[in-house]
Amino acid sequence: MKQRKCQGCKQTKDADLMHKITREHKSGKIFLNPDSKILGRSAYVCKNKDCIKTMLKKKALKNALKSSELSEIEQELLKIIES
Repeated sequence: MKQRKCQGCKQTKDADLMHKITREHKSGKIFLNPDSKILGRSAYVCKNKDCIKTMLKKKALKNALKSSELSEIEQELLKIIES
């Protein structure tokens, strides 16, 4: 199994247990990428509300994806936290 580092808690875990967030190579758009079909630079975060909150608070996703256009994906992640 693939091991990836969570951008929230910084622990290494199985990638299948995490949300994958990808900045597409061609367009630069950012997507939640659960099936890994989108190619590009990716970051992972646990499917844990606390990890998502920590990642957003520390702006770790901005650094990991090297992008400043994160408003749409941040809104999607906030919806995950609320549900």
